[in-house]
Amino acid sequence: MAAEFLGTLLLVFFGVGAAVLAAEYVGSLGIALTFGFVLLALAYAIGPISGSHVNPAVTLGMFLAGRLDIEMAVKYWVAQLVGGIAGAALLFLVAKQVPGLETSGSFGSNGFGDRSAVHINTGGAFVAELILTFLFVYTVLAVTHKVAVVGFDGLPIGIALATVHLVGIPLTGTSVNPARSLGPALFAGGAALTQLWMFIVAPLVGAAVAAYVHMITHPQPNRRPRREMRVS
Repeated sequence: MAAEFLGTLLLVFFGVGAAVLAAEYVGSLGIALTFGFVLLALAYAIGPISGSHVNPAVTLGMFLAGRLDIEMAVKYWVAQLVGGIAGAALLFLVAKQVPGLETSGSFGSNGFGDRSAVHINTGGAFVAELILTFLFVYTVLAVTHKVAVVGFDGLPIGIALATVHLVGIPLTGTSVNPARSLGPALFAGGAALTQLWMFIVAPLVGAAVAAYVHMITHPQPNRRPRREMRVS
C-alpha cells in the first residue's frame, strides 16, 4: 500500500506537473514522454513490491484476471486514490509559487466538450478513454504473469502509457487512470469536477474489457479462482 501510494503520488506530480508547469516548453510530446518515463522508472523501483499499478484501472484488470483478491484490490484502490490527491496537492503547492500561473479551472485536469482541445463530445470522450485504457491495461496484463513487474516488463508498459497520451492529450487530456484524474480535478474545481465521472467510469470499463479480451487471447487453463488469489 505504501508503494502504491508513493508511486501514484509521483506519477501525478511529475506527469500532471509536466502539463501544468512545463507544457509551453515541452509540448504534448514531452508530457506524454514524462508520463511514460515516470511509469517506467516506477516499474523498476516499486514493481517488485506492489506491481507498480499506480492506477485503479490496472488494479481492476488484475483483479478480474484473477491475480488479486478483492481485499487486496480495495487496499490498492485506497492507496492509489489518496496518493493521487497527495501528488496533486504537492503540485498545487509548487504551482502557487509561480507568479501568474492560473490553477483554477484546468490544473492538468481531464475534460471534454469545451474543455477538450478538439472539443470532443461526451460519447466520443467515453469511447476514446475506453480504447486508450484498453490498450494500456491489456499491455500490462499481457507482459506480466503475476502481480509483480519483473525483468523488461516495465519497458512496454511505459511505452504504452506514452503512446496513449500522444493520442489522448488533444482529445481529453488523457486519463486512463481515475486516481490521476481525481487529484487535479479536486484542485481545479468547477467543470473539472462535474466531468470527473467520465474519467472514472470509462477507464474502469476499458480495464474490464481488457481483462476479458486478455483471457481469450492468453488462456490460462490452470488459473485458480479469484477468491483464492493473493499477492505473491
